[in-house]
Amino acid sequence: MIRRLFVDVHILQTVPPANLNRDDNGNPKEAYFGGKRRSRVSSQAWKRATRMHFAERCGPQDLATRTKRIAGQLAKRLQARSGIAAQDAERIAGAVLKPMGITAGKKAGDTAYLLFFGRRQLENIVDLVADDAVDLAALDDEALDKAVSGLPVREQLQHGHPADVALFGRMVADIPGLNVDAATQVAHAISTHATELEFDYYTAVDDENTADETGAGMIGTIGFNSATLYRYATVGVHQLQENLGEDKAALEAVDLFVDSFSRSMPTGYANSFAHRTRPSLVAVVVRADQPVNLVSAYERPVPVGDGVVCTSALRLAGEYLTATRQWGDVPLYAAVCHTLGDADPEAAELAEAFGVNKTFSQLLEGLQAALSSALDVN
Repeated sequence: MIRRLFVDVHILQTVPPANLNRDDNGNPKEAYFGGKRRSRVSSQAWKRATRMHFAERCGPQDLATRTKRIAGQLAKRLQARSGIAAQDAERIAGAVLKPMGITAGKKAGDTAYLLFFGRRQLENIVDLVADDAVDLAALDDEALDKAVSGLPVREQLQHGHPADVALFGRMVADIPGLNVDAATQVAHAISTHATELEFDYYTAVDDENTADETGAGMIGTIGFNSATLYRYATVGVHQLQENLGEDKAALEAVDLFVDSFSRSMPTGYANSFAHRTRPSLVAVVVRADQPVNLVSAYERPVPVGDGVVCTSALRLAGEYLTATRQWGDVPLYAAVCHTLGDADPEAAELAEAFGVNKTFSQLLEGLQAALSSALDVN
């Protein structure tokens, strides 16, 4: 039986004036928490940013693609491998996928919904037909369907999941057998303090204006706010083991996620605000009971004063210590990396809660060692 293990990731990150994740009106997303308006970044936005950061550590072939154009992706790969005409490759790709019962979209060749599959999984499907592609292309549609109907296409998509599919899961309502339970849960990031929506009124001058033309060539507004965000995610290591099939792969996926989740940032209006920052604090906790989101630390908004980050860190440490004491928790591992001064009172509280301040690389190394010990992985 696989042992239940959870890795909780708690992050405090200050963002300058920005519009990371906008709503249907183009303004930064918000939420009410503790009766006060807070800045919010959706979990979907940060999960995508995390997935995009994966590519900085993994080759494209080791990751997944989310697309409605799975048939087109197969056709492109098949044409490159076999040299057959594009039209023939599209026919074969469509025939290969037909027995799976994926609902077709309105546009020819598209599916009705986004599908999330590993690039290596797609290559494995191409392997099934690449050697016979020329012969298959010569068949009429009925004969082609019959020729590929017995191929183990579904099996290629049920095994060998890349890390991002194993972490974030996959749901195909039409074909439950292709579903993968997500090993990761990501909370919507919210500000630790109350926020107000502001607007940047901008103008753009036409460089080719004549002397008697004094007006702007364009005017507009962009909504923005600035915030210290509390970000939280949890990884079910046991679910990762099940999705990936081996312990070492699961540990590598945990390392990949914690690193990328900590370093990533949504890119909304990035060129207008240059909002890329790094976290002021990253804490990880390994638990054997359940995930615990510490957002209750900010039910009362942090007041604006000498420093929102310092007070937010103090609140986080206090919430963790109180919850651990009152519930009798005994986490298997806890560690913190922060940029607060070691002489600050917040640093002492953080050390009591999560241990001495570590570098980020030391935090990741310690996490891997703790998980390896818990799972008895050499």
